[in-house]
Amino acid sequence: MSTNTKITFGLLAIVLAGLAGLFVFVQNSSDKARQAAGDRVVRADSHRLTAAEDGKVTIVEFLDFECPSCGQAFPGVERLRQEYTGKITYVVRNFPLTQHANAQNAARAAEAAARQDKFEQMYVKLFENQSTWGGQQQDQSVVFEGYAQQLGLDLAKFRADRDDPGTAARIRDDQSDGTAAGVQSTPSFFINGQRFDGQATYAGLKAAVDAALAG
Repeated sequence: MSTNTKITFGLLAIVLAGLAGLFVFVQNSSDKARQAAGDRVVRADSHRLTAAEDGKVTIVEFLDFECPSCGQAFPGVERLRQEYTGKITYVVRNFPLTQHANAQNAARAAEAAARQDKFEQMYVKLFENQSTWGGQQQDQSVVFEGYAQQLGLDLAKFRADRDDPGTAARIRDDQSDGTAAGVQSTPSFFINGQRFDGQATYAGLKAAVDAALAG
């Protein structure tokens, strides 16, 4: 083999090794980015409506309380939560959409209720009555205060917590995490950190949950 041929093969080997290293670097960076986004799907202080004893399956829903599609999914979600009590961890995160005039107000009401340990109760109240307050252009804060009273909350504290800048910041954090995970619409579900792209129905979610439990 001539000297020139040896040099050519040597250079080719160096180039191929460099390309392989670059591929591994890009792949690892992509994996790390996906892992980071997955880690942000649920945080330690996220609202957990149910908790699995073995922690095997976690469902995270990014929702907008005024979103009609979220309202349609709600009965199926509640059925799923009841049926799989103790088997799944169900997490709710805020993702109010700008096209819904009172979505932000509703999220604030839920977060204010959470400070009196009544997040789940307010979550249910908002969805069960969505047809009453949803789709309105007028501010529905007074309506939400009525729900707070019905739940037995300290109304003065509820109002203060609702208007606390920290409440708005928490909602923004939920939205930022959702955006980082690829959320663009509601409801958006994640099962064990992976985006669920099936039908947001009881049957669709149940099939995904059963597969995760069996895995």
